[in-house]
Amino acid sequence: MAAINPAKDHYRITYGEEVYVSDMDGEKVMMSIHTGKYYNLGFTGGRIWELAEFSPSIEDIVTVLTNEYEVDEEQCRQQVHTFVAELEREGLLRLLRELN
Repeated sequence: MAAINPAKDHYRITYGEEVYVSDMDGEKVMMSIHTGKYYNLGFTGGRIWELAEFSPSIEDIVTVLTNEYEVDEEQCRQQVHTFVAELEREGLLRLLRELN
């Protein structure tokens, strides 16, 4: 797995561009209004999308997911970083650096 930047654990995520989101048998699917692309986030990706509504930090998301699922914290952290980075590249999520 690619190395992650631990400083980004404290970055907050928020929704990016406008999308239509639907729940299909528990999985989140969406369509980007700007590109017309469809995305299937699955169950866990859908959960991350739901959490993004509250602009959590990546660390907050990892905490929620490790409490809800039987997953190793470091493995979860790696996967969350990868997932968020992918959605950020697609313009669906934005990372906001938290200023202290």
